[in-house]
Amino acid sequence: MSPTLLGYRFSSPDLAQAALRHPSAPGAVRGQVPAFERLEFLGDRVLGLIIADWLFDLYPHEAEGPLSRRLAALVRASTLAEIGRRAGLPEQVQLASNEGASGGSANDNIVADALEAVLGAIYLDGGLEPARATVRHLWAELIRAEPTAERDAKTRLQEWAQSRGTTLPRYDVVQQSGPSHAPMFEVKVVLPDGRTAQGQGSSKRQAEQAAARNFLDRLELKHD
Repeated sequence: MSPTLLGYRFSSPDLAQAALRHPSAPGAVRGQVPAFERLEFLGDRVLGLIIADWLFDLYPHEAEGPLSRRLAALVRASTLAEIGRRAGLPEQVQLASNEGASGGSANDNIVADALEAVLGAIYLDGGLEPARATVRHLWAELIRAEPTAERDAKTRLQEWAQSRGTTLPRYDVVQQSGPSHAPMFEVKVVLPDGRTAQGQGSSKRQAEQAAARNFLDRLELKHD
């Protein structure tokens, strides 16, 4: 039976599986099967084109600046992660066992990357129109929303620490994995009171942002 992802039924099961395979997955690490980086690269461009074309039609009188701000808000990692979670992607991403145990699939960057990879796979499997239909379905509630600036997670965490009179958070690289052309960093943020959170990214900066965002997410959950 052909797999279905994001409401699209694939003709190629291999493409669907590759789109959900994180670089840390055992087979990908050993080079036996492809991970989702190449599909993510393609999906990022496919998504950008589809959203840009959609905005161009929706807002015929807007200049390039406002259109760019709308586009940036719709394709940023936090937006993609939100959409990916709604679609159930975190439970489907294939990770190393230690990543899954530590909640890695809930990381914003991983969910966002997987969503882009699936969109890239849909494009390769069925062409632009199925990819467009999928994006229009998933982004239907967000496309007309007024864009809001996303505050930097590290800045927000720094402000939170300063408001409590503590020293600034410390960021430590826990691990670097993957090939040189596609590295993966794992970073731990450490607060003066000993609390920590970890995050992953394809650069130290992305991993630091993910760690800060994960710490802030825990704070928000605690006060819900």
